[in-house]
Amino acid sequence: MSDPTDQDGLRDRLTKGGEDVIGRLAQELLENPMVSSALTKALGAREKAVGAQEAALSALNLPTAADIERLTRRVRSVSQRLEGIEDGVDRVDDRLAGRGSGGEAERLAAIEAQLAALGAQLDAVSGQLGQLAPAKPKAAPRKRAAAKPKPKAAAAAAKPKPKAAPAAGDKPAG
Repeated sequence: MSDPTDQDGLRDRLTKGGEDVIGRLAQELLENPMVSSALTKALGAREKAVGAQEAALSALNLPTAADIERLTRRVRSVSQRLEGIEDGVDRVDDRLAGRGSGGEAERLAAIEAQLAALGAQLDAVSGQLGQLAPAKPKAAPRKRAAAKPKPKAAAAAAKPKPKAAPAAGDKPAG
């Protein structure tokens, strides 16, 4: 009987030989001017058919395949954004639910504990400062100096001026 490795080698040689033959055949067909012009005409006809189809669908006010594909992408994009918004709303909802269940009381207790710790530290620092600096006796309060008398010019300016006597032609107010 034949060895399995011989069969694999034969299969590889046949595959490689077949690929070479097909490649040469395709190359010769493309180099043939008649086949090349036929392919060019076929591709041109396809483009014209696609253009005619789009014009007909547009005249009937129907979407083309490209329009539907573009719309599908937009809907997917909007859907992904909406899912992101829903996730955000869920997170906010969870936070609010957590705060309503005693979260505020816990925060207030933590703040009070911090304030108590700061108060203890202040007491310790003030005690240390009291030990370092000797207490100075308080100075006697200063007496206020007596008010200085105003100069005469300033006193005259401060007095109200008497009303002027009515002129000869004026009638006295009556």
